[in-house]
Amino acid sequence: MDRENQFIGQSSAFLDAVERASLAAPLNRPVLVIGERGTGKELIAERLHRLSSRWDGPLITMNCAALPETLIEAELFGHEAGAFTGATKAREGRFEEADGGTLFLDELGTLSMAAQERLLRAVEYGEVTRIGSSRPIRVDVRIVAATNEDLPTLAEKGKFRADLLDRLSFEVVTLPPLRVRDGDIGVLADYFGRRMASELGWEEWPGLGEVATAAMEAHQWPGNVRELRNVVERAVYRWGDPKQPVDHVQFDPFESPWKLTMESRPEKEEERQPAAAEDRFSTDFSSFKKPETQISDFKAATEAYEKAVLEQALARCRYNQRQTAKSLSLSYDQLRHCLKKHELLG
Repeated sequence: MDRENQFIGQSSAFLDAVERASLAAPLNRPVLVIGERGTGKELIAERLHRLSSRWDGPLITMNCAALPETLIEAELFGHEAGAFTGATKAREGRFEEADGGTLFLDELGTLSMAAQERLLRAVEYGEVTRIGSSRPIRVDVRIVAATNEDLPTLAEKGKFRADLLDRLSFEVVTLPPLRVRDGDIGVLADYFGRRMASELGWEEWPGLGEVATAAMEAHQWPGNVRELRNVVERAVYRWGDPKQPVDHVQFDPFESPWKLTMESRPEKEEERQPAAAEDRFSTDFSSFKKPETQISDFKAATEAYEKAVLEQALARCRYNQRQTAKSLSLSYDQLRHCLKKHELLG
């Protein structure tokens, strides 16, 4: 199965953003792509390039946050030999490399004010000057920039050049976070699950179970699509049973009974037990949805919640009843009684 990144989704919020990018693609104008981490800003940048007349030219990417401030200008605009310590030979910058194509500047909000000033001149006049040179070089580059910062607010505070923001914001494509993309969590989870099952050599994809699906729908996904992909792929490879629907997900890969803490002092047994119980229940129940309407039947609501707890515990323990009983601090007979009560005995 192809592991290349693709646009997957059906929600109107997501499709509207993709359509706006598609409309702007043929125009030789700069575009700002705004969105939280993991929402697919680089995919939008690639779409803008591929659907433009520059599609056969270079698409050069630079993460502005990945370089120290002292090197950003040299990376963007290049330098001559001897321009600074360590510059033993002349080097083209990203603008020259992107000549005739598109330059994608990720994490734009981290650029220093000095780099912003030089970038403004490059955008406005189509010229760059290497560090250590006085000769400007003409370049034909379309700029697509991305950030998860509120650039208008930074401009108001004097932390981002307002004139540069004006030049770059001909069109602004704002990507919706995954939590508001109605219906897309299931579509994406199924896609990533199938892809991982294929990589593992499974003959067929058994799908995701009800417990795992409900947990994912309730999660807020601060890491958006990138986080979802990791969660689903991790769940599939850990499941190990291609005949049964994958029904357990772990959102925090660092979650462990032996998780390291800032405290190096061993705790007393009586201090440790309540904390361990609290951690266990936080882990078990954090993914359940809170009631969205007023409860009119307390007994029914309580029983439904208890059944959901049992279902998730069973899935987490691979339906091993003795292990499930231990994880819930129940005796084996107590667990069997609860399973029978909720008709969960298979």
